[in-house]
Amino acid sequence: MNGTKQKLDEDIKQLVIERLRKIPSGKKISIGGEGNFTAQELIDRIEKNDKIGQKIVKIQMNFLQSLKEGLLLNE
Repeated sequence: MNGTKQKLDEDIKQLVIERLRKIPSGKKISIGGEGNFTAQELIDRIEKNDKIGQKIVKIQMNFLQSLKEGLLLNE
């Protein structure tokens, strides 16, 4: 079971990284009081699994879950 969760966690990270790669270079993303980051900086943080990387993965997954549930589309 632990191996399955680890694989899922890696798949989720890869999904978020691929989403970040679609952001035009030079654009910055603000992460609350943490500062502004380029997509590549966020990808590096996700790969390091630091606090900012974990936060961006959580933010992206909450966004995708909201889309899935129709919360962002007024359904």
